[in-house]
Amino acid sequence: MKERLHKFLARAGIASRRKAEEYIAQGRVAVDGKTVQKMGETVDPALQEITFDGRPVKPPQKKLTVLLNKPAGYVTTMSDPQGRPTVTSLIDEPDLRLFPVGRLDLDTEGALLLTNDGELAQNILHPSRQINRTYHVTVKGHPGREALDSLRRGIMLEGRRTWPARIRKLRRQNDTTTLEVIIHEGRKRQVRKLFAAINHPVLRLKRIAYGGLRLGSLPVGRYRHLGPEDLHLLLRQD
Repeated sequence: MKERLHKFLARAGIASRRKAEEYIAQGRVAVDGKTVQKMGETVDPALQEITFDGRPVKPPQKKLTVLLNKPAGYVTTMSDPQGRPTVTSLIDEPDLRLFPVGRLDLDTEGALLLTNDGELAQNILHPSRQINRTYHVTVKGHPGREALDSLRRGIMLEGRRTWPARIRKLRRQNDTTTLEVIIHEGRKRQVRKLFAAINHPVLRLKRIAYGGLRLGSLPVGRYRHLGPEDLHLLLRQD
């Protein structure tokens, strides 16, 4: 049965559909020995050989999604040309290739999803889902009400207005403030850019929840398998 090549790659656990399209455009995917870079190509996995970076691609025998408490200092990629540790090196699931859903910056800690279910990843990342991401952020100084209210209303970042953020103060230290920030956009380094825009740079950033799925007491560097109830919490729109 034929299907779009990027959908098959997602179903096989290579990456989300969007990322699979990037891999195709980069010439990393071949069908029956021929590199395919054209979008919209259809394949029949039962009759054709599909390879990614020269390795055969087969649909996974089982689907698995995990929640990782990402440590700082790990990159959210499958591999890193600079030799930095990757989040996938923390996952010990023989015979299963899990890829990160979205990303957390090198210095950001906390809740990160990894899966081999490309359809689920596409569902989570699609903008129409508007899944909340909840962060604990420690910033330099003490942001005033007016500055925080500007973030609650939305500000212009790189030519586009941000969606309103939900913010509440958790504690105030001598020269820092810790806040809870909830957003549903996935722009690169968005939380850091928000607070840089109001002149209170981020000193520490940790994602504690994705949708209704909370990190809880999961130790740093460890992960747990997610079941149907967890996925329901994950996709819940608060």
